[in-house]
Amino acid sequence: MGIYELGKFQLKKYWDPAKLPFKSTKDLQPLNGIIGQERAVKAMEFGTKINRTGYNIYISGISGTGKTTYARDYISMIAKKQQIPDDWCYVYNFENPSQPTAISLPHGMGKIFTKDIKKLIIDVREEIVKAFRGEDYEKQKTEILKKIQDKRNIIFQEFDGYAKEQGFKVNAGNSGIYFTPIIDGKELNEDEYDELDDNTKKVINNKLNDIQIQAVDFLRKMKDLEKDASIGWRKLENEIGLFAVRLHVDEIKDKYNEFPKVLKYLDALEEDILSNLDDFKEDDENDNEQQTFTKLLHNQQKKIPNKYSVNLLVDNSKVDGAPVIVEYNPTFNNLFGTIEYENKLGTLVTDFSMIKPGSIHIGNGGYLILQVKDILSTSYIWENLKKILKTKSISIENLRDQFGLFGTSTLKPDPIPIDIKIVLIGSEYIFQLLYQFDEDFQKLFKIKVDFDDEMEANEHNLIDIAQFISGFCERERSRHFTKKAVIKVAEYSSRLVENQQKFSTRFNEIVEIIAEADTWAQIEGMDIITAHDVSRAIHEKLYRSSKYDKKLLEILQDGTIMVDIDGEEIGQINGLAVMNMGNFTFGKPSRITANTYIGKNGIVNIEREVSMSGNTHSKGVMILEGYIGRKYAQNIPLTLSASITFEQLYSGIDGDSASSTELYAILSSLAEVPIKQGIAVTGSVNQKGEIQPVGGVTYKIEGFFDLCKTMGLTGEQGVIIPFQNIKNLTLKDEVIEAVDKGLFHIYAVKTIDDGIEILTGIPAGKKLNDGTFEAGTIHEMVYNKLKSYAITMFNFGKENEKGRHTNE
Repeated sequence: MGIYELGKFQLKKYWDPAKLPFKSTKDLQPLNGIIGQERAVKAMEFGTKINRTGYNIYISGISGTGKTTYARDYISMIAKKQQIPDDWCYVYNFENPSQPTAISLPHGMGKIFTKDIKKLIIDVREEIVKAFRGEDYEKQKTEILKKIQDKRNIIFQEFDGYAKEQGFKVNAGNSGIYFTPIIDGKELNEDEYDELDDNTKKVINNKLNDIQIQAVDFLRKMKDLEKDASIGWRKLENEIGLFAVRLHVDEIKDKYNEFPKVLKYLDALEEDILSNLDDFKEDDENDNEQQTFTKLLHNQQKKIPNKYSVNLLVDNSKVDGAPVIVEYNPTFNNLFGTIEYENKLGTLVTDFSMIKPGSIHIGNGGYLILQVKDILSTSYIWENLKKILKTKSISIENLRDQFGLFGTSTLKPDPIPIDIKIVLIGSEYIFQLLYQFDEDFQKLFKIKVDFDDEMEANEHNLIDIAQFISGFCERERSRHFTKKAVIKVAEYSSRLVENQQKFSTRFNEIVEIIAEADTWAQIEGMDIITAHDVSRAIHEKLYRSSKYDKKLLEILQDGTIMVDIDGEEIGQINGLAVMNMGNFTFGKPSRITANTYIGKNGIVNIEREVSMSGNTHSKGVMILEGYIGRKYAQNIPLTLSASITFEQLYSGIDGDSASSTELYAILSSLAEVPIKQGIAVTGSVNQKGEIQPVGGVTYKIEGFFDLCKTMGLTGEQGVIIPFQNIKNLTLKDEVIEAVDKGLFHIYAVKTIDDGIEILTGIPAGKKLNDGTFEAGTIHEMVYNKLKSYAITMFNFGKENEKGRHTNE
């Protein structure tokens, strides 16, 4: 048979402190790297080395396994050995201001270029101010004015002489020129003109018409002089300005002669300055008016137009190697950059200096680490990220502009080429969804780094855990752990994965115990953390979340929920389930009852009938019919009706871990043999009667143990579990101690026959060649009951048939 009563050394993994090569974690070097993730580490190493399109990385695994920390630390380490990427600037586009020009420069030169342009503008302004205040400029300016004035005088004298010959004097006013008639050397006023006779007036008017015709030519010549003056003036200013500007521009050109875009920008900058010299000159002052201090200060602080600045978008001057960016808040603007606006007189305006970078710009040439659930929460972020990876360039535009939500004019900056490796961190579930339903994901994220939630429980990994603890203690300046305290942490790690042969890699939960153990050691005034402190930390952590567990124990104890833990009952057994409250998991015993009777309905799952049974549980119940038919109905018809239910169950149920328990109850009912109520059962069964492993076995045992301890241990109580679940036992010391003292028992079984013998104390019985079973066994009793059902049903059918013929 396959019955095993387990001893204390099978109930958890035991470690020999003497074999650990340290006295406390203070003796150990802190751990570098990550524990128990060899497959993930190799995948990450390859993923960071391959530099091909589409080989971005997806890190998969459950929360708390250190994915983000490992990705950040490992990538930061290798990034230091990689090339530092270029700086990126945006400058004003003098030909098309709405399309700012992007310029890349070797790392560190972006900041220098920004300062150089700023200094250039300051120097140019000072030079221009100085040039336009110089004697040479004033002299040339005076010469131009004198030449123009001389020409004006000559033209005016010629016209004035002509007018006098015609008997008129030329007068200049605000609205132009006008003419006054002269008779006998005297200018006529309006009254005197009105007194003239008509013939004289006619002669004067005819001459006036001729003069006005000549005046048109005179005014044209004067305007031509003004144009010549303006051209001469502008030519002088350009010559002076060019002399003041070119020296400084050429100096910067020599510095950046290897960068064609910079040279082209400097040419455009020079041309624009020469076209807008007024922006650089001092305010005009009257020659005879002495400038006050306020006016001088105003001229010094006169704002230079913003278009002559540089927007240093990405500055890698302080980056050591390739950049590594972990974006914890991946909004659209934070990822892809934005164009800001300011309100001027009720209108939103912007320029190239208001372009702000996103994480992709800052991480360009390196790595960007993102949580996949954050970027998938908004579809347009995911779509935009994929577009950037496919086109290998990024164009900064606001989200509202993409959707056309506002009619505000905006910029269209030059796109920037992108060479970045994206590292997504998420769950296996999200990975499968993306892989199945997003064809772009398969092409863009070809490297999967799969984090396991468990690792082998061996001495090597145990020492790694000790080194991990040592690193935590050094980093957080906490107390160090004794070797027994380390073992207690390792036991807790195995408990997290419910496997003696494994350690958990969910180090965030382990860190919680480490930190809380340090606090308890501090409260007790200890200089080092012992196993007692770790045990207390674990106990207190569970206690803080155990309200529902304690409430359940109370109502079980007072009989509100009826569960017997001693005596014997036919067709009644205690099953075990697991309750998960999020941060707390505990076992819950439930009474399962079965009634059997003659019929052809088979096994009726009451939970299924009222839609409280999940698919897996319903499948488990249907398997029971397969077992009974195979075991007992090979030579007799199966005429059985059975009802089975979880008593006092007011919520749904799923899972097949109670299927063996339900079968025991049915066999007890059919054999009319009572079951020991002090023995609870968990385990699923297949149609051949083999017991299959289930989950949560540790919590189930502890749940039933807590009930028995609360109501009084008798030494006859215990739990039956599948044999395959022995390795999953990571029981509390309290349970192990009770088992060691014989106050509680844990049995591991391989078949239904093993379990029924423990529950009833009667042999299961072997099947004989004639299809019957050994006398005095459970199977014989069940077979005889089913045979009697069949005979009764047959006789009942014959009597009904006979009665029908008689009536006819």
